[in-house]
Amino acid sequence: MGTVNCGFIKQRLAVMQFLQFFVWGAWLVSFGGYMFSKGMGDRTGTMFATMGMASLIMPALAGIVADRWISAERLLGLLHLAGACCTFAAARAEDFGSLYAAMLLNAMFFMPTVGLSYSVCYSVMQSGRLDMERDFPPVRAWGTVGFIAAMWIVNRAGWMVSPGQLLLSSSASLALGIYSLTALPKTPPVRSRGGSFISGLGLDALVMLKERRMAVFFLFSVLLGVCLQITNSYGSTFLHSFDADYPSSFAVKYNNIFLSVSQISEALFILAIPFFLSRFGIKTVILISLAAWVLRFALFGVGSPSGTGMIWLTISMIIYGMAFDFFNISASMFIDRETPVKFRASAQGLLMMATNGLGAVAGNFGAQKVINSHTSAGVTDWQTCWFIFAGYAFAIGILFAVFFKYKHVNK
Repeated sequence: MGTVNCGFIKQRLAVMQFLQFFVWGAWLVSFGGYMFSKGMGDRTGTMFATMGMASLIMPALAGIVADRWISAERLLGLLHLAGACCTFAAARAEDFGSLYAAMLLNAMFFMPTVGLSYSVCYSVMQSGRLDMERDFPPVRAWGTVGFIAAMWIVNRAGWMVSPGQLLLSSSASLALGIYSLTALPKTPPVRSRGGSFISGLGLDALVMLKERRMAVFFLFSVLLGVCLQITNSYGSTFLHSFDADYPSSFAVKYNNIFLSVSQISEALFILAIPFFLSRFGIKTVILISLAAWVLRFALFGVGSPSGTGMIWLTISMIIYGMAFDFFNISASMFIDRETPVKFRASAQGLLMMATNGLGAVAGNFGAQKVINSHTSAGVTDWQTCWFIFAGYAFAIGILFAVFFKYKHVNK
């Protein structure tokens, strides 16, 4: 495959990643504030847990379908078209029941697309003989750019507590659905014949869990997944809690743009992943991620939108990129490298089920319980909450260092 052709393919994949995360960024960070504005703030964790519940089965199921029956890019397009309808319905919902139903359905369609988008990239890059560890992170970085662009549009358009954020997401999802069906390179399924009963069902990836190292890795993926969405669910609400004291602060007035510093950091740290993985290996990279989560939460605990507190908040935003990417992206690349080609999409689905399924459900309901139990007369003791989350991440880091056995060989 020539250099020009390789560049053209990477451009197509970059557009896909941009739209994939634009769809999510349009509402993920600001939706908690939207719920508080509608008097549903005490059920924010319940709403965000829809993504976790959907991830318990849908990504793995979509991975199985993409591995065996429908090309991944076609399935990606169909799911985004369905998701566009759901976010449109959510924008029109007036009560919690209707909003919850629409967002649950949206999660069922959207959550599988994250793993599928990675599978499309990996498959196309491998068929084009590209270096995945070198070429995938820059492509994936465009996803973060899309997420940031959506956050800025929502903030500047004044849609922070408006259904406009959902309509923007719906429009982007519609565009990506059409793009996936018409412009992405083909990734035909691997229709293997014969094999065991498990293989016939497409659940081959579960065989990985027979190996102790992989079983431990997936267990800690669940435990670390608890951390992934807490600041996305409550970060905007936390900054809004300073409205009375610092109404003119940039972090309060433009909190979506301020929070997007986390995503800007994420885009930069994505580019550092190949170096860290090749130099230090997956275990050290994930330990770095856990240390960054400890600091992310702890700095929220000591931060405020003024003076030294603003410095701590800004550092926390920067650290987020390392916390999120060094696990989320590195784990996906590790699983792809350790998994036989015939069920790689299934394996990515299982990873999504572990982190954004079991982990996210536990994390959202756990965070909701912690925050509600430290809220009195509408005032939340945010510092205590953030320190509790930091302590959890620290404990998981110690356990991971002890129980995950991995010997890295420098490349």
